[in-house]
Amino acid sequence: MKNVSMYTLSTCPWCFKTKKFFTERKIPFTYIDYDTAEEGMQKKILEEVDAYGATGFPYVNIDGVIIVGYQPQRYLSALGI
Repeated sequence: MKNVSMYTLSTCPWCFKTKKFFTERKIPFTYIDYDTAEEGMQKKILEEVDAYGATGFPYVNIDGVIIVGYQPQRYLSALGI
């Protein structure tokens, strides 16, 4: 199974849909809600997101493949499904 991690916002409907997408398919993932993270973690997240050039959430990393936004077909492709 590929490693899936994401940065999300606790109030973002697209972030909620993204988590639900992986949960319903029983695909393990980790996530950090940017808006509820400690200041040091927020800084780290912003550095990573800015380095990639992303402008929003969710920010999904599937074994090094970055997908920004709710994009189910791209998730499946990156997972090899």
